[in-house]
Amino acid sequence: MLNIKQEKEGEKLTIVLDGRLDTTSAPQLEGELKSAVDGITSLVFEIGELAYISSAGLRVLLSAQKVMNRQGEMVIRGANEDVMEIFEVTGFSDILNIEK
Repeated sequence: MLNIKQEKEGEKLTIVLDGRLDTTSAPQLEGELKSAVDGITSLVFEIGELAYISSAGLRVLLSAQKVMNRQGEMVIRGANEDVMEIFEVTGFSDILNIEK
């Protein structure tokens, strides 16, 4: 189960994720992102309440990063130890802009 909350301020979009970003919930996030990032120059993922991220979830974040590379910036904030370890083991910590 994944809860997705969007907070938009002008050209900045913050997406708060709570739960599990896995093969079941990744398409839901991907769908919301497709319509939400038009005209956005700053995309922030707040993932302090994200308990788990699978390869499907990583793919959605990477796809969002590619879009934001063309139109602005993307930051991931608040990863807990378990999620941070997944980012490090997969090498995504080198690809994504992750703030503690």
